[in-house]
Amino acid sequence: MYKVRIDKFEGPFDLLIYLLENARMDIYDIKVAEITEQYIGYLKEMEELNVEVDTEFIVLAAVLIRLKSRMLLPRINEAGEIEIIEDPRIELRGRLLEYMRIKKAAELLMAAEEFNLAVHEKPAEDMSVYLENPDEILQVSDEQMVNAFIQFLTRKRKVEEVTRRYSRVRRRKETIESRISEMTEILERKFREGNGKVLFNELLPEKPDRYDITLSFMSLLSMIKNQGYDAEQTENFGDIKVIKRETADVQQ
Repeated sequence: MYKVRIDKFEGPFDLLIYLLENARMDIYDIKVAEITEQYIGYLKEMEELNVEVDTEFIVLAAVLIRLKSRMLLPRINEAGEIEIIEDPRIELRGRLLEYMRIKKAAELLMAAEEFNLAVHEKPAEDMSVYLENPDEILQVSDEQMVNAFIQFLTRKRKVEEVTRRYSRVRRRKETIESRISEMTEILERKFREGNGKVLFNELLPEKPDRYDITLSFMSLLSMIKNQGYDAEQTENFGDIKVIKRETADVQQ
């Protein structure tokens, strides 16, 4: 008779961990009687299906039965008193945790192997043409050298500026909610001070860039739609004034 895996379980601890997770049972507080019945019941189902159960599964079943009896029957000392002993589940818990660590490590190694199998290396090339003549003298004037260095510095500054702007936008892409909160706080404070209208420019942060202005304008549109504010602009490209919607209705 040939051996087969029991369903998807590679070993008895694999099955036991599955039963623990399925029963939502804490590995640090294993209900031995319950999990033993489930484990043995699973093995019986396999036998009914004429699936050969490996010896190691039977060994763990015996361990669980022994552990169950130790949990149910108190130990009596020679004086006839109940003897308090160390939790008998500690050893099983330790073996399960060690198995889980090893299995996780095996999964990581398997994933690394699959990744490496997908990597194709470039064949070695003949580098003798470079190795035989390693030294090369550039024939350039002092002026050409200075101009090349200035171009290098110019490109470096441009790259740094683009990187800085890109990083700032990346960090602030999720700030529309906080921008609405900041603008609402400014508006309510100015309304309490007696200002009936607030310029849109007053709602912008100090030294705003293009992203700040765009984000604030999008936030204002959301506030007009959802928070009872309104805006007016009397001429093209003129100042935008923000007012409360009820104030706008009175003026109309």
